[in-house]
This record gives sequence, C-alpha cells and structure tokens, in this order.
Amino acid sequence: MTEKTPLLEVRNLWVKLPDEEEAIIRGLNLTINAGEVHALMGPNGSGKSTLAKVLSGHPGYEVTDGEVLFRGEDILELEPDDRARMGLFLAFQYPMEVPGVTIANFLRLAYQRRFDTEVKYTEFYKILLQHLKKLEMDPSFAGRPVNEGFSGGEKKRFEIVQLSLLEPLLAVLDETDSGLDIDALKIVSNGVNAMRSPERSFLVITHYQRILNYITPDYVHVMVEGRIVRSGGPELALQLEEKGYDWVRGELAGATAP
Repeated sequence: MTEKTPLLEVRNLWVKLPDEEEAIIRGLNLTINAGEVHALMGPNGSGKSTLAKVLSGHPGYEVTDGEVLFRGEDILELEPDDRARMGLFLAFQYPMEVPGVTIANFLRLAYQRRFDTEVKYTEFYKILLQHLKKLEMDPSFAGRPVNEGFSGGEKKRFEIVQLSLLEPLLAVLDETDSGLDIDALKIVSNGVNAMRSPERSFLVITHYQRILNYITPDYVHVMVEGRIVRSGGPELALQLEEKGYDWVRGELAGATAP
C-alpha cells in the first residue's frame, strides 16, 4: 500500500477575534492528504468560514495556539501572498468587486506571481480564454472589471476560473454553492471535478449536502462550536440531510455531560 502524503495538517488550532476572549475555533485537528477531497459541514457560527480565512492568512483573526502545516511548513507566520504562491487557494463565499481592474490584468498578475514567470499579455489572453470557455463564460468577461456587475453565479464561476488557471495544490471552497441555481452549481462542480488529481486536494465548506451530489468527497467532517465532532465518508452528509445538525449537537451534549 502506498503511504499517503499529508498536504495540510491542522494541529490543536485555537482562534479568536483580537478583541474577544471566547475562541471561535477550539482545538481543531484536521489532516488532508494529497489527492483527497474533504467536505466540512456545520451550522452557522460553527467556525467553518473562520477556518478558511485563517488558512489563507486573513489578518482579522488571532491564532492563540496550535499550528498549520502546509507541505510540511508551518504557514501561520506567512503572508497571504506567500501562501498562495506555495499552492494554497481560497474561493470566497462573497467574492469582492474590484472596480477599474480588468479580469485579464488581475489574473495575469496572479498567474505571474503564482508561477514566478513573465508572460506577454497576448499570450496570457489566449490562455485565459481557454479557461473561461471551460466554465462557460463569455470571452467578453476578460475585459470586464473583476466581479463588477456580475450575478452571484457568475462570481462563483469566476472563482473556479481562477482555480483552474492557478492550479493550486490545495483549494479551499468556502460555501461556493451559496446562491447558485442548479445549472450554475453543475458548471462549478464540473470545473472542480476536472481539477481533481493525485497531487491536488480540496476542502469543500458547505451547509448543505446538495453540492456533494456533484463533488463526491472522500471524507466528511462535521464542525460544531469550533471543533470537528464527527467524521466519516460521504454517507455522513446524507445522514445530516436526514437528521439535521441537532442530531450531532445532541451527541456532543451527551459526550460532554458529567
């Protein structure tokens, strides 16, 4: 049997807001090996999006304990740009608009930083058009300001265009399915599935099971009150769909009762 290679290791992670005493993430442990797809589910306020932001280097959170190893290196002291260049990618739950900056210029800069190379605009434009086509986005999007005037579905598809173009080793998808209709969900899911490989891993953060009908995870984790309380295979997401999060909360309360 081939030994699995850890790509991401989160060890006893504790996170809070700088001006708050109470932790949002409380002793979280998670290992994602190369080539695996993990789904992280949980109710609102459980800390899922906080984890995504901490992994990407958001400055608005304070890590009080623990470590995050990516490719064997503790990345907590690294800037977001350095983490991205190592191959860590975050697809935002609410992608920001960047008026005045075209998609082509924005992605060309990101591409050059990611791969530490110079590429002429005309050459890059051809590359970008190929990736836009994969996600069924009109070529005219290349000249539009980043996310300005985009529908919710277009913003999420553009996130996956970035994913396809930048070829990260670990992609964290923070509720990418939020606000998508069925057609857009299928397009986004197909884009993700096309990127699956033995070297690339995904952490799919979601409230609902529906995206997992299209992106089949290897593992499903349930996060409640800042920590993972249950893990299993794809069937765990179906159990949550049937029983709801109160089922897990009840088990957690029973486990912690004196």
